[in-house]
Amino acid sequence: MNHMWTFQRVGGLDQVVFKNTNDIINLSNLDPKLWVALSCPTTGLNFDERTLALLDVDQDGRIRIPDILDAISWTNDKVVSFDKILQSSDILPLNQIDTTTQPGHKLVVTAHSILANLNKNQQDYLTQDDVQQSIKINASKLYNGDLIFPPSAELSSAMQTFIQSAIKITGAEKDMSGQDGINLDIATTFVHNLQTWLQWQTNISKTQTPFGENRAEIWKLVQILKPKIDDYFLRIELAQYAPQAQTALNVNEKYIVPTENGLLSDEALAELPLSKIDTSSSLDLVNGLNPLWKDKITQFKSLIASSLTNPDQLTQSEWQHIQSSLEAYTSLINTKPEMVQLKVTIPPTGSIEDIPAKLIANMADDKLLTEFQQMVEQDNKTPISASDVLILEKLVLFHKHLYRLLVNFASFSDFFSLEKTAAFQLGKLYIDGRCATLCVAVDNIAKHAVLSNYSELCLLYCECTRHGQKQLIAAAITAGQGDLLIEGRNGVFIDNEGNDWDANVVKIISKPISIQQAIWEPYQRIGRLITEQINKWASTKDAEIEKSSAQVIQNPENKFDIGKSVGVFAAIGLAIGAIGTALATIFQAIFSLSWWQFPLVIIGLFLIISGPSVILAWLKLRRRTLGPLLEASGWAINGQVKINLLLGGLLTSKAQLPANAKRNLRDPMRIGTKKPIIILLLAIVIGIGITAAWFWHKGYLHQFFEPQKQQQITNNSNTEKEK
Repeated sequence: MNHMWTFQRVGGLDQVVFKNTNDIINLSNLDPKLWVALSCPTTGLNFDERTLALLDVDQDGRIRIPDILDAISWTNDKVVSFDKILQSSDILPLNQIDTTTQPGHKLVVTAHSILANLNKNQQDYLTQDDVQQSIKINASKLYNGDLIFPPSAELSSAMQTFIQSAIKITGAEKDMSGQDGINLDIATTFVHNLQTWLQWQTNISKTQTPFGENRAEIWKLVQILKPKIDDYFLRIELAQYAPQAQTALNVNEKYIVPTENGLLSDEALAELPLSKIDTSSSLDLVNGLNPLWKDKITQFKSLIASSLTNPDQLTQSEWQHIQSSLEAYTSLINTKPEMVQLKVTIPPTGSIEDIPAKLIANMADDKLLTEFQQMVEQDNKTPISASDVLILEKLVLFHKHLYRLLVNFASFSDFFSLEKTAAFQLGKLYIDGRCATLCVAVDNIAKHAVLSNYSELCLLYCECTRHGQKQLIAAAITAGQGDLLIEGRNGVFIDNEGNDWDANVVKIISKPISIQQAIWEPYQRIGRLITEQINKWASTKDAEIEKSSAQVIQNPENKFDIGKSVGVFAAIGLAIGAIGTALATIFQAIFSLSWWQFPLVIIGLFLIISGPSVILAWLKLRRRTLGPLLEASGWAINGQVKINLLLGGLLTSKAQLPANAKRNLRDPMRIGTKKPIIILLLAIVIGIGITAAWFWHKGYLHQFFEPQKQQQITNNSNTEKEK
């Protein structure tokens, strides 16, 4: 029978609604394409870290759908009813543990033992704090049920040495107290490797050579000296074959010229022959040796002197005999056994070769391993087993946090509830009179920005510091304007635990923020353009004046060019006249309108100037989505998760006065200044000018100017007649 699901259309997605226990239990039957998220990281989340660690069974740093389904199934097998999961309760009632199975019954016994140790015998429930306190208490005990033993002072010195050596050679695990220790697998592997190594060393010791106890040292020297001695005898053979080449086979003078410090480098000496090359068939072990090799040759001579015909001379046949005598020994050395390696939390730091042979023989005996096995058996009989405590901890945490994980993974109902905080929201960023609540974790800003750019969100990348700690966040600004949002600005980031961090904006992804910003953007752009042009013109003129002043100072004979100046003033007059004509034409067109046409003109101008910007911003704001922002932080999201205008306005709140606050519009800092008077006079002048222009257009002023104009015409006519 198919389960009846309920979905809520929000954020452009059909999101599953958890109405009852069956919705959670049947999640395994829900198509993964209908989950909002497919996977998420275990870091950078506003979520219980221990719960995430328990969910991440394979410890790959990610939580996927199978991990959540396994957690649901595991929890369902341990409890009587799944109803309490929907409440996200901090407590786990002991009667919720299913005691019909042997493991469940054992868990209840362990729970009562934990409460007894905490002097809470009357308590019939467990909390996360109860479990953590129990773990801390047991951690201080040698036999705490975790089956891991550190080199505790409570143990014998021989056992301490055994454990320390095993940690160094084979590796370690962390016990409940956080110390490095070994379990039975590590101890068994360690002893096995010791026995293998000891057997190999025994076989080597039984190998017959003519050098007795010196064979190991002679063998090492032979490996070091073989290339140089072989080279020497080869050069001897060539000298005997071609005596005329003897000089070339020896050291050329140019190779023994001292360096700047008066000494030959070791690298140069190492390349030179071992001794002087002549027709002699033996190597003089005393005289004429290469200084770099002399000490090793002397040591070699002292060990093999009894095997030589002449203690001071080594013939080629004797050299070959020494090597052949060590062939069996060499063969056995080359069959060094492979040591078994375990996958452990703490990797080994040493080698068996570092352990003295006598100590290896003592620890390779099964006596210490048998003693360790008895310790493990005793630890396994501890009333409060560490494994059972961990299971209880897991059950308490899943009972408390599993439902919140579902509503932040299978659906994003916490994000759209507007009352709760989603798992990916790390805190609040206060900057520029605004509070941004959509703040996500960032590992690498450059890499994050590439993908998050497709979210169409205005993002501030901030470096947050507190008490020497540092973290990177990306904060989405979804309301207000962005004029003052620039790189380098400072703000304060408040994390979900209430800690305040100094936040510095290091990168900005500029996108439309609001319709309000789009309305004023064209006018601000025009204002910036005019300001830039005025600044550019003023800078140019200032440079010209400075240049001309310098020329006048250098050439005082230069006179003022009145003709050029008249031309400049004439050009300025023409420009002013053109502006005046244009303004007159505009005012004439405006005042020719009826009163009811004025609002239409203003609205039309507004639509012409701001309309395209508003439409473009509206289209971009409709494309704002959460998906790419979370994808850049390591999530895998099904769909885009739209952020509409309403949600955007709620994710970023602007500064507002309290409901019962009063605003005094009188600014005391303006008292005694002339700025308000100047503004008032300017407004009066502009008003008079507009009124006069309107009266002129209507003809009300013609009766005053027509007689004067007629008198002027008459006077001009009389003057012409007199002429």
